[in-house]
Amino acid sequence: MKIFRKKSVDEIIANAKKNPLSKTLGVFDLIMIGVGCAIGMGVFVITGIVAAKYSGPAVSLSYLIAFLVCIFAALTYAEFAAMVPVSGSAYTYSYALMGEFLAWVVGWGLILEYGIGASVVASGWSGYIVGILKSVGYIVPEHFTKSPSDGGIINVPAMCILLFIGVLVYRGTKESVMLNRILVGIKLTVILIFLIIAAPMVQTSRWEDFMPFGFSGVMVGAAIVFNAYIGFDAVATAAEECKNPGRDLPYGIIGSLVVCMIVYVSVALVLTGIADYSTLNNPEPLARALRENGSNISSALIATGALAGITSVLLILIYGQSRIFFVMSRDGLIPAVFSKMHKKFHTPSFSVVLTSVVAMLVAGLVPLELLSSLTCIGTLFSFMIVSIGVFVLRRTEPTIKRPFRCPAINIVMPLSVLSCGYLIYTLLPRNGFWFLLWTITGLLVYFCYGYRKSPLNNNSK
Repeated sequence: MKIFRKKSVDEIIANAKKNPLSKTLGVFDLIMIGVGCAIGMGVFVITGIVAAKYSGPAVSLSYLIAFLVCIFAALTYAEFAAMVPVSGSAYTYSYALMGEFLAWVVGWGLILEYGIGASVVASGWSGYIVGILKSVGYIVPEHFTKSPSDGGIINVPAMCILLFIGVLVYRGTKESVMLNRILVGIKLTVILIFLIIAAPMVQTSRWEDFMPFGFSGVMVGAAIVFNAYIGFDAVATAAEECKNPGRDLPYGIIGSLVVCMIVYVSVALVLTGIADYSTLNNPEPLARALRENGSNISSALIATGALAGITSVLLILIYGQSRIFFVMSRDGLIPAVFSKMHKKFHTPSFSVVLTSVVAMLVAGLVPLELLSSLTCIGTLFSFMIVSIGVFVLRRTEPTIKRPFRCPAINIVMPLSVLSCGYLIYTLLPRNGFWFLLWTITGLLVYFCYGYRKSPLNNNSK
């Protein structure tokens, strides 16, 4: 079986030109996509959970460590994205470097990152909308706001927001990007207001026991909050819709990552300074912390901003997953209907619909913490593959035009692989079984369909 058959970089680019997407995105839009995808659940929800259960006040250090891991991977991503400006992100890169089988494994992992990741974010969105409704006197029955394993029946608000986002992405990229700009502007403004209001309330005594769970807890926290940085990866999925990918993609990837790090570390420090870390394990830690400090109006503002922020993340995740399905279908590894373009809206309509429906079902029925950890493992694995791939391609294809070159590749690549590998190691004891089950399912799909239907299969030819 020729499972390591490859496509050349030239072939991948040529294939993309046969069924092009509309090129409407500039560098500002790419940064907004990165920030829009990243800043949401991470700052408004996961910060509190990680502080309460793993890192304590050192959650800010968890965010900083996760950033360092991401910056190594982001530099390699930027080189590859500028060199191969094709949608599909790490899946596409792996196809060119390591062959079809590993490309499929990475693509299957990206479904965790984007499709299942959307379910994680929708669960957080549900927590905030329920809190807002409660503050105005309307109580949503608990059975309809939690998954069965959390004592409920189904998470209806999470499913409703995913339905809305699916309809929006279905209708086109231009409309989605415009809404994303508005939502990102709202959430950055709200975060700034939170920092201004909360900073005077900070009690440094809350930081005295900075690492209550030890450094190992900080590292587990880093592995979990790592998911909050995946916005830079979403920038790469928009490569085919970028006006000048060779210049703009590196700016979008690295720039969005730096902005997110500054926001996360600042919010984490202030949040653990105004509330005891042990009280932050709830769906709306920022809003509740302000309420407990007597700022009810500010609390409502934060909750509203959180809804805008989390909605923008959902928008980019559904968008990114539909583009990954689009490219995998164009490569023949999943049915052709996934790459069929809508005649009016020029979007991969079936991919958008399926992504939205599956995300709705998962968000409604599966617990938040399990989803979050699985998403992180899939993301980290894809980052490792891309980092190795860029290093290999420097030696096997030295003459390929590289609009952006990763600096100090001999240092950056090993650091990226080792740090991503270590974070995976910290997550496997808790979620290894479910990740193994997911991987086995993906292999069955590949060998039963993808391998046989691939255009690179000799029998198909």
